[in-house]
Amino acid sequence: MSRPARQSAARARSPEMPPELSAVDPGQILNALPSPVFAVDRRNIIRFVNFEAQEFFDAGEGMLLGQPLSDWLPPDSPVFALIRQALTQERSVSEFGVSLDTPRIGRHVVTVTVGPVGHPAGMAVVALLEVSIARRIDNQLTHRNAARSVTAMAAMLAHEVKNPLSGIRGAAQLLEESVPERDRELTRLICDEADRIVALVNRMDVFSEQPQIDRGPVNVHAVLERVRKLAQNGFARHVRFVERYDPSLPPVYGNHDQLVQVFLNLVKNASEAVPADGGEIVLSTAYQRGVSIAIPGTSRRLNLPLAITVQDNGGGIPDDLAEHLFDPFVTTKANGTGLGLALVAKIVGDHGGVIEFDSQPRRTVFKVSLPMHNFDDEETAGRLNGKEGA
Repeated sequence: MSRPARQSAARARSPEMPPELSAVDPGQILNALPSPVFAVDRRNIIRFVNFEAQEFFDAGEGMLLGQPLSDWLPPDSPVFALIRQALTQERSVSEFGVSLDTPRIGRHVVTVTVGPVGHPAGMAVVALLEVSIARRIDNQLTHRNAARSVTAMAAMLAHEVKNPLSGIRGAAQLLEESVPERDRELTRLICDEADRIVALVNRMDVFSEQPQIDRGPVNVHAVLERVRKLAQNGFARHVRFVERYDPSLPPVYGNHDQLVQVFLNLVKNASEAVPADGGEIVLSTAYQRGVSIAIPGTSRRLNLPLAITVQDNGGGIPDDLAEHLFDPFVTTKANGTGLGLALVAKIVGDHGGVIEFDSQPRRTVFKVSLPMHNFDDEETAGRLNGKEGA
């Protein structure tokens, strides 16, 4: 049955409602959503499906209602654990990067949000979001692998490029002593270009695999304060900063200097994007409940309750660059190298966190979700330090 036909049938089955309430029919609102939404009871029996959920499961309402959710999803799916958690704790929970893979529906990587329904009791509503943000979270390891490919390239360039450049520069300096003054501009140009290439190769060295770094409790507000001062005294003198901090935020589990590098890069990009007159950057922090991500190579999940955002009022990110923004050598700047955001993605990934963004004209937001300092599991810490054997 086509969607318009199903909508007409649904309206025909709906009971008559007072005119003042007909505009807010919950069923019509849920059916208008572009994402799958369904409800289950404590026994995981499906009690409601919107139109998108019917398309997602490739089954009609008659086949789904009253049937166990386990008939449509594997019994070990994280969705069931999230439903139990939401009903037990009586609060909404979310998980990024959940893989739903069955022969019937194929493979989907989604963000799952589950919330308890107040009436009737014991019901939970599940929403599945399969959009670019879920794909970006699923691509965190891809970003890390791309960074590691840059590591190999940097090692090759260090040997194959830097050493010959040193000889070329030395020869140019010797020539400078014997050529006329009018030709010395050319020898200085050779030296300057050699230095520029060496500087680019040195920038790529930051992607190299470092020994295990020291991590501990980090006050993210102290990190942001340092970043703001550096920016306002340097490249962002023309920008107005707005700070919206949650003062009760617990410490991040991370490395202070690396986190400074992350947010300094994000703020620098934001400062270059905002207009010269009226440019504004908003730094904010918040505690987000129920957000977690799977740790690669394990069955465990890491909570990411700390959200730090950098928002600017610039022109936004071009659509054709959005999907590859964190890849090396992708840049919107005429003289950019495209390594800044790739480095940010690597550091955030090494911390076990997630970086995401939402961009539109006059409002671009980069959001970094990080773990807080509250666990002593050495195996988990080792995996977050990149030891999972990728």
